[in-house]
Amino acid sequence: MTDLWTERREKVLRAVEPLAVRMRPRSLDQFVGQTHFLGSGKLLRRMLEADRITSVVFYGPPGCGKTTLAELIATYTDRHYERANAAAVGVSDIRAVLDDAKRRLQDNQTKTILFLDEIHRFNRAQQDVLLSDVERGIITLIGATTQNPFFSINSPLISRSQIFQFEPLTEPDVAALIRCALTDPERGYGKQAINITDDAVAHWATACDGDARRALTALETAVLSGGSQSPDDSNTLTIDIDVAVESIQRKAIDYDATGDAHYDIISAFIKSMRGSDADAAVYWLARMLVAGEDPLFIARRIAILASEDIGNADPRAITVAASAYTITERIGMPECQLTLAQAAIYMATAPKSGASAQAVWAAMDDVKNQRTVPVPKHLRDGHYPGAKQFGHAAGYRSAHDSERGCVDQEYLGVDKQYYVPTDRGYEQRITQFLEWLKTPENPTDAKEEQ
Repeated sequence: MTDLWTERREKVLRAVEPLAVRMRPRSLDQFVGQTHFLGSGKLLRRMLEADRITSVVFYGPPGCGKTTLAELIATYTDRHYERANAAAVGVSDIRAVLDDAKRRLQDNQTKTILFLDEIHRFNRAQQDVLLSDVERGIITLIGATTQNPFFSINSPLISRSQIFQFEPLTEPDVAALIRCALTDPERGYGKQAINITDDAVAHWATACDGDARRALTALETAVLSGGSQSPDDSNTLTIDIDVAVESIQRKAIDYDATGDAHYDIISAFIKSMRGSDADAAVYWLARMLVAGEDPLFIARRIAILASEDIGNADPRAITVAASAYTITERIGMPECQLTLAQAAIYMATAPKSGASAQAVWAAMDDVKNQRTVPVPKHLRDGHYPGAKQFGHAAGYRSAHDSERGCVDQEYLGVDKQYYVPTDRGYEQRITQFLEWLKTPENPTDAKEEQ
């Protein structure tokens, strides 16, 4: 009687499970995606086949199979499975799981897998609780996170774990999962008469951004909301592109202002401008703006690039960047998107030079690490009583006293060249000017030397 009651309760629970949960694969062969480490002959597959699974960290975006794969691994390896969410449990809960794992191992040699979702939500002290038992093999930890584990997980715990980076599912993968849910008679909608257009499937596959859970939720929403009734058969549910668009609404942008996406996308934005790809720069700019990034943060990065990567190859770039920052600060979104796009495109299409940046970096390094260079006496301040007594400013020659507008005079006191201009853009003229400076001040002197 107890078994029958338990079975009924389980049946009720399964009936209310969302489609995305019901459609989780039941074997490794049914798992879609992540072939770079789970495919035939790949690392994780080899570890499982040899029953040598160690503690691992699954790192990747939502809806790409981290939780599902953890459950499949527990089944595949025939180990006891414990699941917890780091946002909902404390140290005492984890200690209880660890104690149970020890007893289980001692009593019947059964190993335990602890799946800790959102492990990045554990602080450093909480993560340390796991260290000893992970190292001793009391538990096999599977930690799942959407945050870069090298930033969010303790180094000692990282060193005891193998990291697997999950990628978003491809559009063909998502489309295949949708088709599978439509035809599965037990867990999906195989027993229902549904007519779905290719455009609808393609839209979900694109709009979900590689998140299988989101795509299946959209399908479930379309079915439960009734779709649109077919004029030919009142029992057939039709899902066309309009229903598909309505059921998934606006896609959620994977962007955390303090997480990986923030740093990765701004990095791609900067590198696209540096690499002179205006189209890529505009796309990454749009990604940030749509996700709600602070436009002033973007403007600051443009200003830095104007000096670091363009410099004197196009001196106007820094003026464009300064104007873009000022306008962005004054008018804000949404209008400043126009200004930022104009500035980003200008930076991408400007000639590039890092000579100014390299010059100051080299000088900074010398100031910090080399012997300090004293100011030559003829360059020192001579506008105070007693300066002549020290010989300060004695022999100084002003550039304005020369017809050429420059004089042959020592300004540093050591033989060092920090600024080496390129032959790109305006720096071509700077190179010519520096070469001209090397010619003698008096043309007659040049004839005598010849």
